Amino acid sequence: MSNDFEKRKHSSKGTTNTPLQKGLDGSKKAFSVPIRIGNYIRHIPFIAHLIRAAQRFNDRMGSQFGAAITYFSFLSLIPILMLSFAIAGFVLASNPDLLAKLINGIANSISDPTLANTLKNSVDTAIKQRTTVGLTGLAIALYSGVNWVGNLREAILAQSRNVWERTHEDKEKIYSQYIRDVFSLFGLLFALVITLSLNSIAGSAQATIVHALGLEGIEWLRPVWTSIGMTISISANYLLFLWILWILPRHRPERKALFQGTLMAAIGFEIIKSIMTMMLPRLASSPSGAAFGSVIGLMAFFYFFARLTLFCAAWIATTEKKE
Repeated sequence: MSNDFEKRKHSSKGTTNTPLQKGLDGSKKAFSVPIRIGNYIRHIPFIAHLIRAAQRFNDRMGSQFGAAITYFSFLSLIPILMLSFAIAGFVLASNPDLLAKLINGIANSISDPTLANTLKNSVDTAIKQRTTVGLTGLAIALYSGVNWVGNLREAILAQSRNVWERTHEDKEKIYSQYIRDVFSLFGLLFALVITLSLNSIAGSAQATIVHALGLEGIEWLRPVWTSIGMTISISANYLLFLWILWILPRHRPERKALFQGTLMAAIGFEIIKSIMTMMLPRLASSPSGAAFGSVIGLMAFFYFFARLTLFCAAWIATTEKKE
């Protein structure tokens, strides 16, 4: 009996040293190294935070909300264009010389007389109906802008709330919601004007200072001026996203998380603007891009803006609180 047990014990020990078993052990060790590396990378605080934010973004339909915001953003451009045409009509009506130059420019630049007459008639219509088009565009722009702000706010709150569904405390009367969204729209426009003004003033002041000091020909200073301009632009973006992620949703996240997420959004928005600035001329250079390049560029810009905003909202919401 004992001899049989010893034989089985010896045979089981022998099987562990077979080439197949050695190969399996080696493969396990080979696979364990990248698994350990992957676990180590995933446990880095910043990477772990990115993973949590991405999971929240996907679980709460961030891509779908981003597409909806893109649709409403593009749709809101129609009344803005109507308002712009009305303003142009008022300017042309009060400036006959400018109107004559525009009509002469159309006649000289277009060889087809039918198309030239069509454009002239369009200009005349825009001038004659400027009041109606302007008031209609203003009313529709206000309505669509308020709805756009409301949709953006709800999408941010979907990422920010502890529970995805709205609770009873989150619900409010329809007229109170519209009044709040009107003030939010004007506040957002004010923040946008400040952002664009800072970028414009900083760029003009930088060019004036460089020209006044005669530093245009110094090559090694160009990266310095570029860095200064980029820093000012990111600071302006920071103010804009601070309004979007903090004031607009009427949500009070942890301050450190809010400041970090807003800085991430500001830097990401500057990257998006730089990429779009480089890509739009290339789109316009092709025949199809000349016809649809501006539309595709605007839709891509709105989509990336929406996804960036919602991802940063998810980042802020998934910050681990230190006790």
